[in-house]
Amino acid sequence: MQTRALAKFVADLQYTDLQENTVRMTKQCILDWLGVCIRGSQEKPIVIIQDVLRTQGGNPQATVLNDKCEQTSIYQAAFANGSASHSLDFDDLHNASIIHLATVVMPPAFAIAEAEAKSGQDLITSIVAGYEVGARVGESVLPESYFYWHTTATAGSFGAAAASAKLLNLDAEISTQCLGSAGTQAAGLWEFLKEGAMSKTLHAGKTSYAGAISAYLARAGFTGATQILEGEKGFCRAMVKQPKFEKLTDGLGSGKYKIDDNSFKPYACCKHSHASIFAVISLCKQHGLDLDNIQEINLFVNNITEFLINNSKPENPYGCKFSIQYCVAGAAKYGKMGVEEFAPTLINDPQVRATMSKVKVIKDQAIEDIFLYDPAKLASKVEIVNTAGERFAMLVEYPKGDPPNPMTWEESVDKFANLVKPVYGEARTAKLVNLIDKLDESVNFGADLRACLK
Repeated sequence: MQTRALAKFVADLQYTDLQENTVRMTKQCILDWLGVCIRGSQEKPIVIIQDVLRTQGGNPQATVLNDKCEQTSIYQAAFANGSASHSLDFDDLHNASIIHLATVVMPPAFAIAEAEAKSGQDLITSIVAGYEVGARVGESVLPESYFYWHTTATAGSFGAAAASAKLLNLDAEISTQCLGSAGTQAAGLWEFLKEGAMSKTLHAGKTSYAGAISAYLARAGFTGATQILEGEKGFCRAMVKQPKFEKLTDGLGSGKYKIDDNSFKPYACCKHSHASIFAVISLCKQHGLDLDNIQEINLFVNNITEFLINNSKPENPYGCKFSIQYCVAGAAKYGKMGVEEFAPTLINDPQVRATMSKVKVIKDQAIEDIFLYDPAKLASKVEIVNTAGERFAMLVEYPKGDPPNPMTWEESVDKFANLVKPVYGEARTAKLVNLIDKLDESVNFGADLRACLK
């Protein structure tokens, strides 16, 4: 009865169960998400979503984290903020489950915590619960489901629901109903990538919405499948032929949490390109390589990386974020791949495009074996050949931002400030950093958040 076991974990989890390192990591996850959400709110797909949601009104319960700081309903705020936080591809990733948990856990948690006047400790606890459940569900259906299904949207539905249930103090039975309703709404297909369509942002928004509404429905007595994960026609069997059911509960409640192993992005693109980007930047620095003296770039990657982001001719900024060819060619030129390096004015740079034709993507069994042995390792090997025929190679198992090669709190603050200052200015940016840094001291999170945004 894995669904009930996860629901009981959510209902029983208390802030006092969390060690200091888990609380600190959770704050870092919140800060990272918040920055990406605020800056992401300015992107075209999100402006469209916000405009459409705005026509439907909404009780002023929670804040849409855009330049207007609009008040709307819990559900619409969760939808808008979830979409915004997934628009830059700069959001965090739990490697082993390949889920951007922040984009589906934080939006409903923020909206409910604000509307229900919850404390900072309540918010932190709910986020730990959401990451735990979402990650475990994701791990149970990988890697097979990832070919068709966007795990952030599918397995992430359970994380969104768990965080929402925790904030509403639902007991184990009602939390089970909540998970049932969320799981039956799980969806999100990868087909949009071929055209660089806007669907990925919709996935995160709809999943965030589903988590919030499932919790309130459950609280009101609405029922869902109590074996939504393990049932004969449940989520796991719908995703893969042989689910890893043991991943749902092994070590559950041991005091080690999935959020402790979360990773952050220094590059604003698909995480499957990060090992290659890190290697290219490192090799260029070490050996004085640049676009003028690079003859060939060979990328040895796992199966998921090859089928997901092997795109030699991306047509728009979003397509470039899912083109490993563009990512490594840009990295060789700019030495970084932040938001600006995917701007419409840069993506057709002739020198970068010419270098993309020199990139060869090779599906490599040795790299695939690394992933199969340890799904937390989204590894790649890069080989660069210069114009003199010299070869330089580097294997990267943990790029910058992964737990063994972590981003510090100070680096996360810098990332946050760079993203948020253009939207909110320096004063509000500083206030938000202070709020998250001392979040466990907040008695009324909603009131404190609104005070920062004035």
